[in-house]
Order: sequence, then C-alpha cells, then structure tokens
Amino acid sequence: MSGSDKEDFRSSFFEECEELLEMTQDGLDAMADDPHDAEAVNSVFRAVHSIKGGAGAFGLEAVVDFAHKFETALDAIRSGEADLSDDMLGLFRLCGDNLSDLVANARNGDNSPVEASGQLEERLLEITGDLDQEEDIPDFNPVTLDLDEGPAGATALATYNVTFRAKSDLFAAGNEPAALFAALRRIGEVTVEADLKDVPTLSDLNALDCAIVWSVFVTTDRTEADILDVFEFVEDSSEIALVLSDPDVQEALTIAKPLEGVSLTPNAVEMPDLSDLVSELSEPEDTPISPGDPGPKPAEQGATPAAKASEKKTKSANTIRVDLERIDKLINLVGELVIKEAMLSQSVDELDIARGSGVSAALDSLKQIASEIQEGVMAIRAQPVKPMFQRMARIVREAGSATGKQVRFVTIGDYTEVDKTVIERLVDPLTHMIRNAIDHGLESPEDRKAAGKPAEGTITLSAAHRSGRVLIDVVDDGGGINREVVRNLAVERGLIQESDTLTPAEIDHLLFMPGFSSKTEVSELSGRGVGLDVVRSAIQKLGGRVAIHSEPGEGATFSISLPLTLAVLEGMVVEVGGETMVVPISSVQETVRPTETDLDRLGVGSVVLRNRGELVPVVDLGAFFGFRTAPETLEEHVLLLIASDQGPRYALVVDAIQDQRQVVIKSLETNYQQISGVAAATILGDGRIALIIDADTIMRDLGSGGPGEKPMKMAG
Repeated sequence: MSGSDKEDFRSSFFEECEELLEMTQDGLDAMADDPHDAEAVNSVFRAVHSIKGGAGAFGLEAVVDFAHKFETALDAIRSGEADLSDDMLGLFRLCGDNLSDLVANARNGDNSPVEASGQLEERLLEITGDLDQEEDIPDFNPVTLDLDEGPAGATALATYNVTFRAKSDLFAAGNEPAALFAALRRIGEVTVEADLKDVPTLSDLNALDCAIVWSVFVTTDRTEADILDVFEFVEDSSEIALVLSDPDVQEALTIAKPLEGVSLTPNAVEMPDLSDLVSELSEPEDTPISPGDPGPKPAEQGATPAAKASEKKTKSANTIRVDLERIDKLINLVGELVIKEAMLSQSVDELDIARGSGVSAALDSLKQIASEIQEGVMAIRAQPVKPMFQRMARIVREAGSATGKQVRFVTIGDYTEVDKTVIERLVDPLTHMIRNAIDHGLESPEDRKAAGKPAEGTITLSAAHRSGRVLIDVVDDGGGINREVVRNLAVERGLIQESDTLTPAEIDHLLFMPGFSSKTEVSELSGRGVGLDVVRSAIQKLGGRVAIHSEPGEGATFSISLPLTLAVLEGMVVEVGGETMVVPISSVQETVRPTETDLDRLGVGSVVLRNRGELVPVVDLGAFFGFRTAPETLEEHVLLLIASDQGPRYALVVDAIQDQRQVVIKSLETNYQQISGVAAATILGDGRIALIIDADTIMRDLGSGGPGEKPMKMAG
C-alpha cells in the first residue's frame, strides 16, 4: 500500500472519530435530560467502543487504554451495576473531553497520555470496582493494523456457526445482512446457508418482516468475541446465536444459544448467489485489513451506525467526504461565472438589444442558472454550528471550574447552518466571550443566593438566521454591566476624559476599547490587558458586528451578526470622485439627500448632519482615499448613514448610488496588501475592479478616539 493510501486511511479514521465524539456529547446531553435513557447510554458506549477499536488498529495505545476504562464504566451503568448520578455524569463529560484531547494528540503524532488521564482513570475504576480489583476487569488487546506487510499465518483454526435472524428495524436503519456476512469473510472462510421454511407465500408476504434465518459457518483463528463484534451495531435489531461447530467438540458456548425452534440442517438451502455477493462486497485484495483485525464494523460497509440511529432516528442521509480545497476551487470558479455573466449582461445592454429578443431571454436564463449554481455551491460549505457549540460546552465547564462557579450551559439553534470558514474563525472570539461572561458576568454562588437567584448561573448560546445573516447571542444571567465602574476605569486608564458625557450604550462599548479590563488581578482567564477589543476585531474581519445589551442585576447579552458566507456580499455600488466603490449593505442604515438646513458647520472643515434629533459627523469618502478634496457644498451629493459597532453613527459622502447587488469577494490582502479603509475587492460587470470599503476602519482611522470625541472632522 502506498504512503498516500495509508495517510488517507488514517485521515478517514480521525474524521470518523470527530463524528463519534459528537455522538458521545449528544448521548451525554441525553443522559443529563433523562438519567434512565438506556439508549443514550448505549449510544455513548458504542461511540467510545468504536473509537477504541479503530485506535487499536493504528496502535494508538493511549487512546485504547483510556477508552477501554471509559467504556467499562459505561457498561457498568447500562448493565445496572451502578446508578447514574450528577457527579458521575460530570465525570463522564470530563472523560469525553479527555478522550477528545487524546484523539487530537494522536492526530498530531503524539501518542502519550495527557495529564488528566491518570486521575480520571482512577475515578472510573471506582465505578467498576475497588482499585485492588483492577485485575478482574477484562483487558482489551488491540490488534494493530499492519498496512505494509501481508497477513500472518493462521493458527488454531476453529469453525463457528452463527445463526442470524433480522428484525424489521434492521433494514429501516439501512443495514444489510450481506454486508455483515462480507465483514465476517474478512476474518475467515465463510459459508452461508438459509432456512426458508418460514417464508410465506406471496399473498401472505409482509415486506417489513424478514422470515429468512441465516446460518453462517465461519472458519477462523479468531475468538467468538471477535465474531460477535461484527454484529455489535445490529444486536438490538436482530437475533444472533453463536455455537462452536467442531467435528470433535460439539460444545455450546456460554455466550449464546441457538435460536429456539430453528432447525437448519433439514431445511437448509444453499445460497451460492449470496456467497458470491459476500465475496464481491468484501474485496479482500483491496482492503487494508489483516486477518488479525476484526475488520470494519457494519457501519463501514455502508450501514448506518446505531449510534446515529439513536438520535431519535430523525433523519438518514447519504453523504460523501470531499477535500475542502476542491470546494474552495469550485466556489472560485462559480464566482468567476457570476462575474462573466455580469460582464455579458452589461455588454448586451451597451449594444441596445431589445429586451424581447432571443439573446436577452437566453441571458436572463443564464443569469438565473448562475444564481442557482452559486446558491447551491455556497450551501455545500454550510454546516451546523452544533460541533462548535459542543466545543463551547467544554469551555464552560473549564471556566466554571477555574472560577469556582456553578454554571449551566444552554444551547439554542444547534442546527443553524453557517459557512465552514465563518465557524472556524468564530471559535476564538466565542471562547473569549464565554470565558468573559463566566469570569466577569456571573456572580459567585454566595452573591447569587443573596440576590435571590439560584446558586447555579446560566450561560445561553443561541444561533439563528435573520435577513440573510446569522445572529449568535451569548447571554448570561449575572449581575449585568456596572456602568459606573466601567466609566471610572476608562477615565483612570485615560481612555476618556472625566468631563465626557456618555450614554449607557457608549459606556458599554468602552469594554471593546484596546487594553480595557475590569480585572485588577491576573487570573487564568483574564486580567492580562487583552480584552473584548480582540473579539470585536476578529468579528469585524468576518464582516460582522457585535453589540451589547445589559440590564443591571439581570445579566448581559452579547450579540454577533455575521454574513452567512465570506464568498459573496450584498453591497451598494456607489460613485465617488470618478471611482466606483462598494459599501456593504449591512453597514448602511439609511441614505439621505441633504438640504442646507440639515447640515451644520462646526469650526473649519467639520460638518455634522441633523438626523432624528442627533448630530451625525460627516466624512467625505473621496477625500478619505485621496480622490479629491472635500466638496464645499453637499446638497448635490448623497449621504450614507453608517451604523458602526464603535459607538456613534456617521455619514459617508458619495456622489451617486449606481446599484445594489451581490458581489463576489476577492481578497485584496492576499493578492496585493492590506489597505486602510478597504475590506476587499470585487470585479464589476464591465471588468473593472471596485474596492469594498470597511466602514468601521474608516471611522477608527479618522482619529475619533472613541465615543467621547465628536464631531468627526472631514478628511482633506
């Protein structure tokens, strides 16, 4: 097997681990909601067991050892030997986190145990028995997957007879008996016979019931436990029996007994076609699995894992894994298609072709198809925020432990879909905000009780789609923002003047100023001078905005508004000083054609707009970029009122509004360099490049210095 094939096989294993770890978290959440939910316990057990089996094939001993102890404790719960308590559930969550760390380390080539493994293993052993009786727990001996050498010679062959009857829900879950028999063929020689005596006539046939009983003879050097492992994922949707079939020793194994009432020999019918199908499905020559390995589980043969079916069997979908680089290349090509379509449309308009002509109709059809292709490709990159929310659950547990606070974590809208790139780049800002909410927002259990609140605080993380954007809220039920303390600290740090008059919203936004921190001591979570300004900067780079709403004593809400994708942008195409630019429509609050009475001059070169009882600073966009000097009169121009995350609104002066359209974003920083006031670029229908402005950066670079300094001077 080539090195690339081995690497692909290894990558597939770790991708499968991500899904199994997600199932583990789902199962633990279900166990928290209902401690008596047996299927939730089984789901977690199967996920951990699958990780252990795959890790054993790759020789990942640290993962195998910990997963074995974890599943042994889970088995004690599902067998009724131990009762699930809140402390035990908390331990299982920590074990899930630790298993995730071990898998991540193994993916990076580190197979050593993490620091927390030893302590967690001791606590797990307390569930399964006294520490002295550790040797009584059956050991798991993983069989390493040898991808380079041929199969070892078989020894001590034995023949087993597996009797198998499928229940109706086995087929409903997407499983196939032939695939199970093919998996058996990977560990030995297989002969399949079928008992058809109970098969009804066609008139009495029920398509949902399976009346066939299969008898499978497996000759192998493996143990009976290895054979039963093949049927692990279908044990709840089938009847399985296993006996040792040996001419000299007809001894029934204690693991299982033959199915009652089934006589295989008199009514057995040879099924050569089925055996051929088993042989075709197994393809041993192309499968990188040695006879020493139990082989892939039925899930790897195209069957749906029972762990997924346990998610209340909400949906079953066929999926494929595609390299993200291929998706990105496809998105770029679709973007080019949209640009060429716009260029073609503009060329047709310049030729003054009648709207009812064949060219015009074909162009409209092309435009619609290009738009549908673009939407479809964008949907490929979209994925639910649930995995990210699950990562945040761990952050909540760790932050609560570090601060000594009791925290309950609630998620809403887990299946809201967002562009994968947005999700990846949102992890760090969300982590910082959640830690901030626990460290700064939530009171200590004693203070909460004194305020008439439960000792346990609540952090709520929600996601939803609104008007073509995704809204993510981080909500805590703590004491809210103490605006007097925030203002005093801002004055003390020289961020504002003592004489400045600020609204409550402006005081709240002081939290986003660089270097602001309300902590006087350095702790594990905060107090290092790196505050929410990092969060705001990261969100702005995603084309998003962040806002705060707080009520004293009732907590605070941090709201993040983000585009659904970073590939396209809804923009307003404007003309400024003979140049064409694009202003993100999300930043534009309204447009105004000013009159002389709407404008006031303050000193030399400073202009403000009277709008809805507020004085709004005016900035000439052309003067900011050096296209021209600021115009003397503004009545012939258009003002775009910009809603900024940094506090007050301001107005941008443009010459005219040409259009409002979706534009394909091209990174200027990647292709050229970063430019102040410019977020990206795009290609217009006439082939010209237009700059996409960064409204928040313009305000900052003009030297506003924060909410206290108004009005803003016009450039030039």
